[in-house]
Amino acid sequence: MAQARQHSAVSAAGSPPAARFPSRIDAWLWALAGLSVAVGLAAVVYLARHAPWAAALTMALICVFAAVLPLWVMLGTVYELTEEALLVRGGPFRWRVPLSQVRRVTISRSVLSAPALSLRRLRIEYGRAGSLLISPRDERGFLAELRRRCPGLQVEPS
Repeated sequence: MAQARQHSAVSAAGSPPAARFPSRIDAWLWALAGLSVAVGLAAVVYLARHAPWAAALTMALICVFAAVLPLWVMLGTVYELTEEALLVRGGPFRWRVPLSQVRRVTISRSVLSAPALSLRRLRIEYGRAGSLLISPRDERGFLAELRRRCPGLQVEPS
C-alpha cells in the first residue's frame, strides 16, 4: 500500500483511517488531453484574429472549458476507502458505494465509460446489480485495503 495516503485520524471506535488511491492514467489519455488543449488553443488564436470580438470571446470560453474539464477529471480522479464506503471522485463527478454492499471484484479491460483513466481496471460489483469500473494506480494496495475492510470479498480474474 505504498501509494495510498492514509488519513492519520482514527475514529473513536478504532476503525481504520481512510485510504486514498489516485487513478492510474494511460499514456494515450494524456496524449488525447494534450491534443484537446492544443486544438482549443489553436481555435482561440484563429478566432481572435478572424472573428468578431464577441464571437471570439464566447468561443474562447467554450474552448477553455473544453480543455479544463478533461484535465480536472484526469488530475482529480481518486478512490477513497473510508470506514463505511468506497468514495470515487473524478473531477466534478462523485460516486459512493457502501462497503457493506460490495460483493465481488474482477479484473477488467472493459472500454465502457467509467471513472477509470486506464484500461487496466477493477470492476466493483455491489448491491443487487450495481457495478463500477475503477483503475487505482496501486492496484495491489487497493485490493489489500478493500479485503481488509470487506472480509469475505470475492476477488476474481476476468
